[in-house]
Amino acid sequence: MRSIGEMGRDSGLGVSALRFYDRAGVLVPARVDPATGYRWYAPEQLDEARLLARLRQAGMPLVDVRLVLAGWSAGDTGVVPRLLDGHLRRLERELADARGALSAVRARLGAEEHSMNTATTTAATTAAARLTLPAADLAAALDAVRFAVSADPELPVLAGVLFDVDGADLHLVATDRFRMAVARTAATGHDGDRAAATVPTPLVDAMRALLADDAPVRLTIGADGVELETQGRRVAGQVVGEEFPDHRRLTRLPEGRRLTVDVPALRRALRAQDGEVCVLVLTDTVEVADDRAAASGPAGGSTGDRVGVNPGYLLDALAGAGEEMVLEYLGPKAPLVLVRPDVEDVFSLLMPVALDA
Repeated sequence: MRSIGEMGRDSGLGVSALRFYDRAGVLVPARVDPATGYRWYAPEQLDEARLLARLRQAGMPLVDVRLVLAGWSAGDTGVVPRLLDGHLRRLERELADARGALSAVRARLGAEEHSMNTATTTAATTAAARLTLPAADLAAALDAVRFAVSADPELPVLAGVLFDVDGADLHLVATDRFRMAVARTAATGHDGDRAAATVPTPLVDAMRALLADDAPVRLTIGADGVELETQGRRVAGQVVGEEFPDHRRLTRLPEGRRLTVDVPALRRALRAQDGEVCVLVLTDTVEVADDRAAASGPAGGSTGDRVGVNPGYLLDALAGAGEEMVLEYLGPKAPLVLVRPDVEDVFSLLMPVALDA
């Protein structure tokens, strides 16, 4: 018999995926300990799990996966090939539709590229800003957003931190599409037009390394590069040559239900998770549902909203927080908003994970 951890390692399915497929009746373990709820799998279930992993990797809907597994285990040589061929034809149709839609979008963007917000874009990317602010303030702002920087080589525009100067405010923004972090700090020395530039990750880290105390920092942000100087030490470099998404539009959200988060307790619960998805139960507080609670409902039999999250991403958002945080819940498919009550203008957004996916 294989434990759920061994089965996840040997099959290529994560532990959280195995739990989901058990609850969905797709891959039910051979034995479940009645006292602990721990799952055990028979040796012959390994091939079935590996097949399941391949089918889901190919994007086959769960309803068809059930039929393929049932036909395969019964030795049916007729229905399985037809299901596979049907899924492949569906993927080809969807790909053709997607190509057509994206081509139309590209054409529209190309036609409007020189007419959309030309004046605003020019001002934001060509204006230079020279700021002075305390090193500790800039260090805290960088620490609050650094975790959300993208590492996706296909999206170099997100591989850094946006430095956005608007009047006396310096906003720092980072996102990898699944989460976004925003921090604001006050600065002096600039009262001109808005200036914005995306500072690449290595340069961000080099800047952070110089911010060791509360000495004044002189920061210059231009269209071609940025420069930071403090106590005679200097670091400078080029900026990312593409325009960062408009964070002001992305963070313009309606007001949601505000819940107090016990940060130490939530950290402990998240660290005990061994998959890429866990279930939060939102009542008057925020709790992590255990395995049996996730299958049958909210923890402790209480009622509340259930939302899936990546536990590692949520732990990143809690880093550096105090004893309490505020979670704002807008709905099961809307971003979760995490706010530090003791720090003004520092917050992050976290996209939920669909529990039926």
